[in-house]
Amino acid sequence: MTDEAAATPTFRSDVTVELVRSAATDTDVLWAARVSTKGEQSLESLQQDPAKSKGLINFLMRDRHGTPFEHNSMTFFISAPIFVFREFHRHRSGWSYNEESGRYRELQPVFYVPGEERKLVQQGRPGKYEFVEGTAEQHKTVTAAMERAYTQAYAEYQEMLAAGVAREVARAVLPVGLFSSMYATCNARSLMHFLSLRTKAENAKVPSFPQREIEMVGEQMEAHWAQLMPLTHAAFNEHGRVAP
Repeated sequence: MTDEAAATPTFRSDVTVELVRSAATDTDVLWAARVSTKGEQSLESLQQDPAKSKGLINFLMRDRHGTPFEHNSMTFFISAPIFVFREFHRHRSGWSYNEESGRYRELQPVFYVPGEERKLVQQGRPGKYEFVEGTAEQHKTVTAAMERAYTQAYAEYQEMLAAGVAREVARAVLPVGLFSSMYATCNARSLMHFLSLRTKAENAKVPSFPQREIEMVGEQMEAHWAQLMPLTHAAFNEHGRVAP
C-alpha cells in the first residue's frame, strides 16, 4: 500500500471475527464434570462420544453448574470500531485481550459508518427504549457527517505525525469510530455470559439490550462456538441463554 493510499480513509459497516485457534469440545465438559464423582476414572470420558451424555450437559446448564464449561479455550481475531472494544473490555472474568496500539504503530484510516439496515432512531426512556428504522434522509445525514468528520480527523492526525509529533499524542484526535483489531481468548462459560448480555434473542429468559455493533461481533463468535460445541450451545439456548 502506498503512503497516499494509506492516508485515504475507507468506510465499512461490517465487522470481522475469525476463530484463530481452539481447544473446545463438548467432551471437555464431561470429563471436567465427572471428576467430582469418579476421580481418575473420569479420564475415560476423554474418548467418549459426547452425544451419549447430552443429558449431563443439559443438567449442568439447567442447574447452573458452571465450572465444567471453563475447561476449554477459544481465541478470536476481531476487527471492529473502538467504541465496540470499549464495551467489550468490560467483560473481564475468563477473558484475555491484546489490542493493537496507537502508541507503537500508525493507525490506519478505516472507519465505521452504519449500514442502511442499522436502526437509527431511539424511542423511550433509558432502560426501556427501542430503536426504529431511520429515514433515507437520516441515513444520508449520518453517512455524510461521519465521513466528513473522519476525513478531517485523520488529516489532522497525519499533519501532526508529519510534524514529528509522537503517535501516542497525535492519536488523541481520532474518533471512536476508527477500526481497531485485537485477539480475545475466552472459555465457553465466559462466552455464554458475554452472549447473554451482548446479543438479543426471543428465547432469552433475561432480556438484553445490546448496541447493534457489539451484537454483530457476538453473533459471529456464537456461530463459531456453535460448530465447536454444538451440544453445549443447544443446551444454552434450551435453558434460556443464561450463563451457568
